[in-house]
Amino acid sequence: MFQRQITLYDHPAEHTSVPVDLQSKPVWFTSKVNPAGKAPALSYGGPKVSPEDPSPEATILTESLVIVHFIAELFPESKLFPTDLVKRANARLFDNIVEGELVDGFVTFFIKGGSSESLFAALEALQARLPADGFAVGEWSIADVAAAPLIVRAVVLLKNDIGKHSPGEGNKILEELQKPEYARLAKYIEDVTKRPSVQSTTPRWISQILSGSTCLTLVMNIFSPSTRS
Repeated sequence: MFQRQITLYDHPAEHTSVPVDLQSKPVWFTSKVNPAGKAPALSYGGPKVSPEDPSPEATILTESLVIVHFIAELFPESKLFPTDLVKRANARLFDNIVEGELVDGFVTFFIKGGSSESLFAALEALQARLPADGFAVGEWSIADVAAAPLIVRAVVLLKNDIGKHSPGEGNKILEELQKPEYARLAKYIEDVTKRPSVQSTTPRWISQILSGSTCLTLVMNIFSPSTRS
Protein backbone atom coordinates (compact mmCIF):
# COMPACT_ATOMS: atom_id res chain seq x y z
CA MET A 1 0.00 0.00 0.00
CA PHE A 2 3.02 2.31 0.45
CA GLN A 3 4.61 1.43 -2.88
CA ARG A 4 3.08 4.36 -4.71
CA GLN A 5 4.25 6.79 -1.99
CA ILE A 6 7.82 5.66 -2.59
CA THR A 7 7.31 6.01 -6.34
CA LEU A 8 5.89 9.51 -6.01
CA TYR A 9 8.80 10.52 -3.77
CA ASP A 10 11.30 9.32 -6.39
CA HIS A 11 9.31 11.06 -9.11
CA PRO A 12 7.11 13.81 -7.60
CA ALA A 13 4.36 13.91 -10.21
CA GLU A 14 1.60 16.44 -9.71
CA HIS A 15 -1.18 14.69 -7.81
CA THR A 16 -3.81 15.02 -5.13
CA SER A 17 -4.56 12.46 -2.43
CA VAL A 18 -7.02 11.75 0.34
CA PRO A 19 -6.86 9.32 3.31
CA VAL A 20 -9.42 6.54 3.61
CA ASP A 21 -10.15 4.45 6.71
CA LEU A 22 -10.85 0.95 5.42
CA GLN A 23 -12.83 0.11 8.56
CA SER A 24 -15.18 3.01 7.91
CA LYS A 25 -15.21 3.61 4.18
CA PRO A 26 -16.99 6.76 3.00
CA VAL A 27 -19.90 6.24 0.62
CA TRP A 28 -18.18 8.12 -2.20
CA PHE A 29 -15.25 5.69 -2.14
CA THR A 30 -17.25 2.55 -2.87
CA SER A 31 -19.80 4.28 -5.11
CA LYS A 32 -17.46 6.38 -7.25
CA VAL A 33 -13.93 5.02 -6.90
CA ASN A 34 -13.71 1.30 -6.15
CA PRO A 35 -16.85 -0.77 -5.52
CA ALA A 36 -14.61 -3.54 -4.14
CA GLY A 37 -13.66 -1.18 -1.34
CA LYS A 38 -9.93 -1.79 -1.68
CA ALA A 39 -7.19 0.80 -1.44
CA PRO A 40 -5.18 2.25 -3.00
CA ALA A 41 -6.86 3.50 -6.13
CA LEU A 42 -5.69 6.02 -8.67
CA SER A 43 -7.62 8.29 -11.00
CA TYR A 44 -5.76 9.40 -14.11
CA GLY A 45 -6.77 11.97 -16.70
CA GLY A 46 -9.69 14.32 -17.08
CA PRO A 47 -10.00 17.78 -15.51
CA LYS A 48 -8.80 18.70 -12.05
CA VAL A 49 -11.64 17.87 -9.69
CA SER A 50 -12.16 16.94 -6.06
CA PRO A 51 -10.60 13.54 -5.22
CA GLU A 52 -13.95 12.45 -3.76
CA ASP A 53 -15.67 13.04 -7.10
CA PRO A 54 -13.43 11.72 -9.93
CA SER A 55 -14.17 12.88 -13.45
CA PRO A 56 -16.06 10.49 -15.75
CA GLU A 57 -13.27 11.22 -18.23
CA ALA A 58 -10.69 9.74 -15.87
CA THR A 59 -9.47 6.15 -15.76
CA ILE A 60 -9.44 4.55 -12.31
CA LEU A 61 -6.76 1.98 -11.52
CA THR A 62 -6.52 -0.28 -8.48
CA GLU A 63 -3.92 -2.62 -6.95
CA SER A 64 -0.66 -1.16 -5.62
CA LEU A 65 1.76 -2.77 -8.06
CA VAL A 66 -0.43 -1.96 -11.08
CA ILE A 67 -0.48 1.68 -9.98
CA VAL A 68 3.29 1.76 -9.39
CA HIS A 69 4.00 0.24 -12.81
CA PHE A 70 1.64 2.74 -14.42
CA ILE A 71 3.40 5.70 -12.78
CA ALA A 72 6.81 4.31 -13.71
CA GLU A 73 5.83 3.95 -17.36
CA LEU A 74 3.97 7.26 -17.42
CA PHE A 75 7.17 9.00 -16.32
CA PRO A 76 10.03 7.04 -17.92
CA GLU A 77 12.49 9.67 -16.72
CA SER A 78 12.06 8.15 -13.25
CA LYS A 79 14.11 5.20 -14.59
CA LEU A 80 12.23 2.79 -12.36
CA PHE A 81 11.99 0.40 -15.30
CA PRO A 82 15.53 -0.61 -16.34
CA THR A 83 16.31 0.23 -19.96
CA ASP A 84 18.28 -3.02 -20.28
CA LEU A 85 15.76 -5.71 -21.26
CA VAL A 86 17.45 -8.46 -19.23
CA LYS A 87 17.46 -6.28 -16.13
CA ARG A 88 13.83 -5.37 -16.77
CA ALA A 89 12.92 -9.06 -16.96
CA ASN A 90 14.84 -9.74 -13.76
CA ALA A 91 13.01 -6.88 -12.06
CA ARG A 92 9.68 -8.48 -12.99
CA LEU A 93 10.88 -11.87 -11.71
CA PHE A 94 11.82 -10.20 -8.41
CA ASP A 95 8.36 -8.60 -8.34
CA ASN A 96 6.79 -12.02 -8.79
CA ILE A 97 8.62 -13.41 -5.76
CA VAL A 98 7.58 -10.43 -3.65
CA GLU A 99 3.92 -10.54 -4.70
CA GLY A 100 3.76 -14.33 -4.50
CA GLU A 101 6.12 -16.14 -2.13
CA LEU A 102 6.96 -13.21 0.16
CA VAL A 103 3.34 -12.13 0.60
CA ASP A 104 2.31 -15.74 1.28
CA GLY A 105 5.11 -16.21 3.80
CA PHE A 106 4.27 -12.91 5.50
CA VAL A 107 0.58 -13.78 5.81
CA THR A 108 1.27 -17.32 6.98
CA PHE A 109 3.66 -16.29 9.74
CA PHE A 110 2.51 -12.87 10.95
CA ILE A 111 -1.24 -13.01 10.32
CA LYS A 112 -2.11 -16.70 10.59
CA GLY A 113 0.53 -17.67 13.14
CA GLY A 114 1.81 -20.50 10.98
CA SER A 115 5.31 -21.83 10.43
CA SER A 116 8.16 -19.48 9.52
CA GLU A 117 9.34 -21.93 6.83
CA SER A 118 7.50 -20.20 3.99
CA LEU A 119 8.80 -16.80 5.11
CA PHE A 120 12.39 -18.06 5.13
CA ALA A 121 11.86 -19.75 1.75
CA ALA A 122 10.67 -16.45 0.25
CA LEU A 123 13.59 -14.49 1.73
CA GLU A 124 16.04 -17.08 0.41
CA ALA A 125 14.41 -16.84 -3.03
CA LEU A 126 14.86 -13.06 -2.99
CA GLN A 127 18.47 -13.37 -1.88
CA ALA A 128 19.18 -15.85 -4.68
CA ARG A 129 18.12 -13.25 -7.27
CA LEU A 130 20.18 -10.39 -5.86
CA PRO A 131 23.33 -9.31 -7.71
CA ALA A 132 26.65 -9.14 -5.87
CA ASP A 133 25.92 -5.58 -4.75
CA GLY A 134 23.36 -2.83 -5.17
CA PHE A 135 19.62 -3.28 -5.37
CA ALA A 136 17.50 -6.01 -6.96
CA VAL A 137 18.93 -5.46 -10.45
CA GLY A 138 21.83 -3.20 -9.43
CA GLU A 139 20.27 0.27 -9.68
CA TRP A 140 17.08 1.17 -7.80
CA SER A 141 14.07 -0.06 -9.77
CA ILE A 142 10.44 -1.09 -9.73
CA ALA A 143 11.51 -4.37 -8.09
CA ASP A 144 12.77 -2.56 -4.99
CA VAL A 145 9.67 -0.38 -4.83
CA ALA A 146 7.61 -3.58 -4.72
CA ALA A 147 9.75 -5.17 -2.00
CA ALA A 148 10.47 -2.22 0.31
CA PRO A 149 7.10 -1.86 2.12
CA LEU A 150 6.81 -5.55 2.94
CA ILE A 151 10.43 -5.77 4.05
CA VAL A 152 10.08 -2.74 6.32
CA ARG A 153 6.86 -4.12 7.82
CA ALA A 154 8.47 -7.50 8.42
CA VAL A 155 11.48 -5.97 10.17
CA VAL A 156 9.30 -3.76 12.38
CA LEU A 157 7.03 -6.68 13.30
CA LEU A 158 9.99 -8.96 14.05
CA LYS A 159 11.77 -6.38 16.20
CA ASN A 160 8.61 -5.73 18.18
CA ASP A 161 7.59 -9.41 18.23
CA ILE A 162 4.18 -8.53 16.78
CA GLY A 163 2.00 -11.12 15.05
CA LYS A 164 -0.05 -14.26 15.60
CA HIS A 165 3.11 -16.35 15.97
CA SER A 166 4.38 -17.65 19.33
CA PRO A 167 5.88 -15.00 21.67
CA GLY A 168 9.60 -14.57 21.12
CA GLU A 169 9.52 -16.09 17.64
CA GLY A 170 10.16 -12.72 16.00
CA ASN A 171 13.44 -12.21 17.83
CA LYS A 172 14.54 -15.74 16.95
CA ILE A 173 14.03 -15.06 13.25
CA LEU A 174 15.99 -11.80 13.48
CA GLU A 175 18.87 -13.68 15.07
CA GLU A 176 18.73 -16.29 12.32
CA LEU A 177 18.87 -13.59 9.66
CA GLN A 178 22.12 -12.28 11.16
CA LYS A 179 23.92 -15.48 10.25
CA PRO A 180 26.54 -15.40 7.44
CA GLU A 181 24.31 -17.31 5.00
CA TYR A 182 21.94 -14.33 4.93
CA ALA A 183 24.66 -11.66 4.64
CA ARG A 184 23.66 -10.56 1.13
CA LEU A 185 19.99 -10.28 2.11
CA ALA A 186 20.91 -8.31 5.24
CA LYS A 187 22.93 -5.83 3.15
CA TYR A 188 20.04 -5.46 0.72
CA ILE A 189 17.61 -4.76 3.56
CA GLU A 190 20.03 -2.18 4.97
CA ASP A 191 20.39 -0.48 1.59
CA VAL A 192 16.61 -0.43 1.03
CA THR A 193 15.87 1.09 4.45
CA LYS A 194 18.48 3.80 3.87
CA ARG A 195 16.90 4.86 0.59
CA PRO A 196 15.55 8.46 1.01
CA SER A 197 12.19 7.59 -0.56
CA VAL A 198 11.79 4.73 1.93
CA GLN A 199 12.99 6.74 4.93
CA SER A 200 10.61 9.57 4.06
CA THR A 201 7.55 7.37 4.62
CA THR A 202 8.89 4.80 7.11
CA PRO A 203 7.83 6.73 10.26
CA ARG A 204 4.21 6.65 9.11
CA TRP A 205 4.46 2.93 8.34
CA ILE A 206 5.83 2.24 11.79
CA SER A 207 3.20 4.32 13.60
CA GLN A 208 0.40 2.65 11.62
CA ILE A 209 1.78 -0.84 12.24
CA LEU A 210 2.25 -0.31 15.97
CA SER A 211 -1.11 1.41 16.43
CA GLY A 212 -3.05 -0.98 14.19
CA SER A 213 -4.34 1.97 12.16
CA THR A 214 -6.45 1.25 9.10
CA CYS A 215 -6.28 4.78 7.72
CA LEU A 216 -4.47 4.65 4.40
CA THR A 217 -3.41 7.32 1.95
CA LEU A 218 -5.35 6.85 -1.25
CA VAL A 219 -3.70 8.52 -4.22
CA MET A 220 -6.62 9.81 -6.21
CA ASN A 221 -5.58 12.01 -9.10
CA ILE A 222 -2.42 12.08 -11.19
CA PHE A 223 -2.60 14.66 -13.92
CA SER A 224 -1.30 14.15 -17.43
CA PRO A 225 0.57 17.03 -19.10
CA SER A 226 -2.52 17.94 -21.11
CA THR A 227 -4.60 18.48 -17.95
CA ARG A 228 -2.08 20.54 -15.96
CA SER A 229 -2.50 24.26 -15.63
